[in-house]
Amino acid sequence: QVQLVESGGGLVQPGGSLRLSCAASGFIFNNYAMSWYRQAPGKERELVAGISSLGSRSTYADSVKARFTISRDNAKNTVYLQMNSLKPEDTAIYYCTARGRNAYWGQGTQVTVSL
Repeated sequence: QVQLVESGGGLVQPGGSLRLSCAASGFIFNNYAMSWYRQAPGKERELVAGISSLGSRSTYADSVKARFTISRDNAKNTVYLQMNSLKPEDTAIYYCTARGRNAYWGQGTQVTVSL
């Protein structure tokens, strides 16, 4: 079956860094664009970053541009989100998504930025 399994979340201080990983299985990974979304309590879900199926193009929310980097390793069926200079407002559950013939969502990983 299709699976998207996020990892790498946790508690970090403001200004710190985290790298999220999303391991995919059950579909042809390099036919799918991949994205990271996040949702904080009481707020709407928002697109954080996206990357095209072969990794040639990427897009970012203005709030994370220059701080976050999305990448993918198609040989490993994995997409990453490198998060630097983290701020308290980055606190959210981060979800990995795949978009192609179908759309798939992971279960999410918690990122908390706090003193």
